Amino acid sequence: MKSVICTLFEGHYHYGVGALTNSLYYYGFRGDVFVGYRGELTEWASAAVDNPSIMWKGAKSLTIADGLQLHFLPVETHFHFTTYKPYFMLTLFEGIAKDADRIMYFDPDIVIKCRWSFFEQWVECGVGLVQELVNHDMPPTHPLRFMWEKMIQQTGRTVVRNLYSYINAGFCGVGREHIEFLKTWIDIIDLAIQKYNFDPGNFMNYDRTSIFCGDQDGLNIAAMCSRLPISEVGPQEMDFLYGGYIMSHANTSPKPWKKMFISSALKGIRPSLQEKEFWHHVSSPISLYSKAKIKNKQTHIALASLIGRFYSRS
Repeated sequence: MKSVICTLFEGHYHYGVGALTNSLYYYGFRGDVFVGYRGELTEWASAAVDNPSIMWKGAKSLTIADGLQLHFLPVETHFHFTTYKPYFMLTLFEGIAKDADRIMYFDPDIVIKCRWSFFEQWVECGVGLVQELVNHDMPPTHPLRFMWEKMIQQTGRTVVRNLYSYINAGFCGVGREHIEFLKTWIDIIDLAIQKYNFDPGNFMNYDRTSIFCGDQDGLNIAAMCSRLPISEVGPQEMDFLYGGYIMSHANTSPKPWKKMFISSALKGIRPSLQEKEFWHHVSSPISLYSKAKIKNKQTHIALASLIGRFYSRS
């Protein structure tokens, strides 16, 4: 059974792609990582070479370590990358990853924390999803779910399961047998564009009282109406809460690669789990920084953690 990884990035998020790749390798993933991007490739990816065997205009490939390859795929879309995820995954499944049995999408500010084989076992249970912390409690009687039911009916579908939590779109694992889930997700976004004035080029269109305000809504609505099995884990599994063991998602700002830890600690903001996990995966097999830079940053994290014991907002 073959699994492939995909992610999307632009700008400084290349640091996150590097750390994600390092964490995948560390925990046992071997295979292909498809990286959709806009703009220019960064210095650490400059050794990537044209790969005509991959049927994607402008594709470049880079062997990172034995058994691990990154494929950089220029993406032309006016969609914000947060909204483009299901389209990208489906394009891969039906094209250059047509021999894959599973596709796992990770945002480029995630690193994994457990053996890779767990992810493959997880996706065998259904579409792999992680609950959000913000707006986490969203029972079946929530007014937005009633609004979403009207959208679902417009696609010719019905609500097939009661969900009690909102889902984060930073990760989605899909087996080929569940490919229709991606098509459902896309149908929901297309409907939002056509009938609810959703602009796919924006990260957020409206406030949370709106029927469709951002990319995660499409995933949540798809989970309500898809007849395919899903497998949810709680928000701790992205380190939004303590106690998780699967992955770490640095979804706040500034990102770990931009954070000034000492000055933040003096303002009462201690280093987060996600920031610490990121800096564990910046040296190998992709070297994102010099050894001196890494040592300096890890020293700052240790000092900031110490300051945080005595001086914190919480």
